Amino acid sequence: MACTWFLCYHEQMISRFKRRFSISAPRLAVRPHVPWYVRWAILLPFLLVFSFLIWWAYDAGMTLAGFHRGQAEQEIAQLREQVARLETGNAELVNQIAVLERQVQIQLAAADEVEQQVAGLQEENGRLREDLSFFQSLPLTAGRDAELSIHNVKLEPGSLPDEYHCRLLLVQGVQRRGRIFQGDLKMVVNGEQAGQKVVLQFPPPDSAEVAAQRLNFKYYQRVERIFRLPEGMQIDSVQIRVFEKGMQEPKVTQTVLLS
Repeated sequence: MACTWFLCYHEQMISRFKRRFSISAPRLAVRPHVPWYVRWAILLPFLLVFSFLIWWAYDAGMTLAGFHRGQAEQEIAQLREQVARLETGNAELVNQIAVLERQVQIQLAAADEVEQQVAGLQEENGRLREDLSFFQSLPLTAGRDAELSIHNVKLEPGSLPDEYHCRLLLVQGVQRRGRIFQGDLKMVVNGEQAGQKVVLQFPPPDSAEVAAQRLNFKYYQRVERIFRLPEGMQIDSVQIRVFEKGMQEPKVTQTVLLS
């Protein structure tokens, strides 16, 4: 039994030897060792050529589809130039608009000023017409004129709260014409505040405005006074008193109501 196993093993070893070293044995190939950088140096040109072919095929396909890269880049450059020009133009327009807005503001301010001047001139013209009408009637009433008289009295609210304007014309009579009248004008305001009667004098007796508002005229003098009442006071009447210089009693008085 042991001899049989040995013979079988010996025959197998002989058959393996014959297959490997006999004529029917497989061929042995001997190849030289090639470094990796040499392999990449050989492979890289092929990769570059392949990449170029891919890019050329892509560009050719885009051209066949109607897309031209060079033309697109040129159009993009033109559009950028156009955008730059438009931005510059917009900046110039913004500056022009700012200048025009300032000019419009100046013109509006000038127009308002002219309008105020026109309104003032119209008001002055109305007063002059009243004075002209009054002076034209003087010859007819010359015989009845007193030494001093008050005419064309107007009492109106002012532009500020509790402010009032009083306008009047003082005229000397025939007896005093040619003589200079000097004196003072005082206004006594009668009103009501918080349910109580109130009497105020303008200008106040100790005020510095008394000297500034002295009367001094030969034939006539137009007088304008502005006074302001305490808050909440209502006017009942205003009494105008004209004092000749050195006199304690008024030369003439006149009571007026709010216009």
